[in-house]
Amino acid sequence: MERPIVKDPIFLARPSVPATPEDLPVARDLLDTLIAHREGCVGMAANMIGEGKRIIVFVCESSYVTMFNPEILRREGPFEAEEGCLSLSGTRKTRRWRSIKVRYQNERFQTRLKSYTGWTAQIIQHEIDHLSGILI
Repeated sequence: MERPIVKDPIFLARPSVPATPEDLPVARDLLDTLIAHREGCVGMAANMIGEGKRIIVFVCESSYVTMFNPEILRREGPFEAEEGCLSLSGTRKTRRWRSIKVRYQNERFQTRLKSYTGWTAQIIQHEIDHLSGILI
């Protein structure tokens, strides 16, 4: 079910708590909301739909990926980026990394490790910032 986008910076600044298997419906709503905004959005975090859970969804190549409890283990190649967000107006400059290694859980809550580069790495970093209450 598509949900409204939260724009309250006080809510968005709160760190999210770990997701559990009971949060699978939240992940589905998050994915539905991202798909509804696919023309102007490539990733979302659960707090953007009012859920303070550590869940992100994003576009990777031609499919969608859902991550539960993601954390960045390694960062390489810093660069300056300018990003926009559905929850905030305008764009903001921020520091990102060209290559990251992420530990996360899939929909079965199995732990996975994966490295990402380029645009996909930037999207993941933006969404993990949301989970930490970091607004860029």
